[in-house]
Amino acid sequence: MRKNFDTFEYVDDLGNDLVRDFEKAGKTTHPHSVGEGREKSAIKRGILFIVILAVFLVTSSVGMEYYVVHQLQGEVAGRNRPFAALTVEPKDTLDMLVAGDSESYNSVSTMRLWEDKGIAAYDCGQGAQRIPETYYMLKQGFKGQSPKIVMLETNTLFRDIGAVKSTQAILEQMGQYYLPVFRYHNLWKTAVDEPEIHTNYKGFVIRDDVEPYEGKPDYMKKKKKCETMPKYVKIYLEKIEELCEKNDAQLLLVSMPSPKNWNHKRHAEMQEYADKRGIAYLDLNEKVEELGLNWDEDTQDKGDHLNVYGAEKVTSYLGNYLEENYELEDHRNDPAYEAWNQLAEQYEQNLAKLRGK
Repeated sequence: MRKNFDTFEYVDDLGNDLVRDFEKAGKTTHPHSVGEGREKSAIKRGILFIVILAVFLVTSSVGMEYYVVHQLQGEVAGRNRPFAALTVEPKDTLDMLVAGDSESYNSVSTMRLWEDKGIAAYDCGQGAQRIPETYYMLKQGFKGQSPKIVMLETNTLFRDIGAVKSTQAILEQMGQYYLPVFRYHNLWKTAVDEPEIHTNYKGFVIRDDVEPYEGKPDYMKKKKKCETMPKYVKIYLEKIEELCEKNDAQLLLVSMPSPKNWNHKRHAEMQEYADKRGIAYLDLNEKVEELGLNWDEDTQDKGDHLNVYGAEKVTSYLGNYLEENYELEDHRNDPAYEAWNQLAEQYEQNLAKLRGK
């Protein structure tokens, strides 16, 4: 009959094995026999601590994810909202994931895409999203979804935070992905403070503020030089390419209109990279007139981000572009997507109220 597994006995045996290995190699952990026992005991305690810590982190992570999905239904305030929300989306219902920094979630109206084309898209953007966050956000998305397209907004690719901070960001995101307890460790604040969670439409939030752009209209004037992407960004961009390829998704790079953030130097770098790698690239900063954008009305913060009126124009164009260049199913008459129709109706009602001000 098989003996029941005993963690403490296992750790004790493991500690003895390690000490014997040291002795065989002629490298005793302490030159004096009096200290050998103490050293052995310290090794065993260290191993035991690591085992207990690992078990605690894993079980806490499982419990935390269960709480986020089944108790909060993905309704998490703050930076981790898109991670949590993606977890509760019904399996294999999304056609497209939109990733990037605040330029992405302020520019792509998921409900406009839905109403015009029946495309089920989710905007996973975060404010000042760094490329390691983008990568692990997409890994999270691919866990339960099989999107045909990943639309990556390019402003995040020029976020140079230096070698130390980039390494810190990589380790942080890796830890949070594999051990979600680190991502959701402060969820108790949600339960205690009950912060207001704005209604979001598959990642898009209506923002109707208007602050005109007063800068130069020719912000895309051609320059000879490129603005180089940081090395660690290129490494992660290639990892995102591989991730998309592995999951049979096409990567689409898009530069959203933003006279405050974008210029021809960045455009040139992206175009060169996309051409070299064979990736589709669309720079909407070169199509301001075609989009019908008015910088007196369509920006919420002086040319940094679009408001909902600008996002409506951009998304209408994107819907046509996607329809012409990709094969995406129209789900509007699919009973399984009835919740999308209801959410779109709510979106239109709120939009009508704003326009009627």
